[in-house]
Amino acid sequence: MPNNMRKILFFIITYFTVFQSISQPLEVCNTCEFNTIKSALLAANDGDQIIINKGYYKEHGISVDKAIEIIGKNNPIIDGEFKETIFKFNTDHFKLEGVTIMNVGQSYTKDFAAILVSKSNHFSITNVIIKKAFFGILVEKSHFGNIYNNQVSSEAKSQASSGNGIHLWHCSNMNVYQNKVYQLRDGIYFEFVENSKVYQNHSYKNLRYGLHFMFSNKNAYYDNIFENNGAGVAIMFSKFIEMTNNQFIENWGSASYGLLLKEIYDAKIENNLFEQNTIGISVDGSTRITYSRNNFLRNGWAVKIIGACYDNNFTSNNFLHNAFDLSYNSNINTNKFDHNYWSEYTGYDLNKDGIGDVPFRPVKLFSYVVHKTPETIILLRSLFVDIINFSEKVSPVFTPDNLLDNAPLMNKIP
Repeated sequence: MPNNMRKILFFIITYFTVFQSISQPLEVCNTCEFNTIKSALLAANDGDQIIINKGYYKEHGISVDKAIEIIGKNNPIIDGEFKETIFKFNTDHFKLEGVTIMNVGQSYTKDFAAILVSKSNHFSITNVIIKKAFFGILVEKSHFGNIYNNQVSSEAKSQASSGNGIHLWHCSNMNVYQNKVYQLRDGIYFEFVENSKVYQNHSYKNLRYGLHFMFSNKNAYYDNIFENNGAGVAIMFSKFIEMTNNQFIENWGSASYGLLLKEIYDAKIENNLFEQNTIGISVDGSTRITYSRNNFLRNGWAVKIIGACYDNNFTSNNFLHNAFDLSYNSNINTNKFDHNYWSEYTGYDLNKDGIGDVPFRPVKLFSYVVHKTPETIILLRSLFVDIINFSEKVSPVFTPDNLLDNAPLMNKIP
């Protein structure tokens, strides 16, 4: 055989031998060489793949410091026996997929989690089911991560003894999407998180908030459903936020709301549905926000503005059959309410241009009274209330003179 042919043949054999040795996954099962996840991790190198076969594994404190993939086959179950954190990732370029994790340790002093990610970059967590979590997925000081198509749940009874479903702290460039989170303290929690997206999640039946974030700028939240939580979503001390195409449904309670805004600046809230909440949006100290094409349907209060809110623009929204469309706790107004549809509007349109010829005053005097004395809400449907509301509409005394919609729409916006 010619030397050239020998060299080529040697190269081909060497290449496939090396390739097979690199690509061969490490398998975990009761009859495999590795019967625990920890033992497979000890033998793994950067770039390896660990396959966890169908089975029941009692393990916790699984520490991962290598750039590897951990893939569940036929949904293996990892039981942490309520002892501590189950998976701890402190590495870049890892992937966790296709496992069920249950029985996370509980503590009043430590944040035990089903999955803890610390100081990691470029990773993904997908198709993971977490049951009986304290914290579900806890990510700290990490960047460029994808958390998607997971299901996180617990059996939370009180806020003090429960944790959050997906909790991010000091992170950036994160994508949290297509997850289902329920029966936790907060479904999704962001703190000091920037340039990230939360979308297509369903967060429901959580004790406190469906989504809670603080000190987190330049983020987008869209196509989510926040349903039947203690309160829907709380956004605090943040700026440059976009919230679009979300649904805030049936968040009821004496201090509940679909969306709370506390000291928010330069945000867009567009194309959202607020349906059957105690308060659709509660706003406090928030400025330069655009509210556009939202539907407020059968809420107690559609929008409740507490104070220190300036230069906001409410336009092209539908206010439909709310007990109160707007509550306003100030006699100074720099906000605009134009081109909205109000189901309470009783004006006329003589020139048939679709815009009412008479301005609409969305703030009823009785909403001002209820704000000062909440017990008076029992008088809501009484004749007395109709009389005082009419008197305020004719001659405003307690509500700002310029707080009106100068171009109310005659037809609901599609």
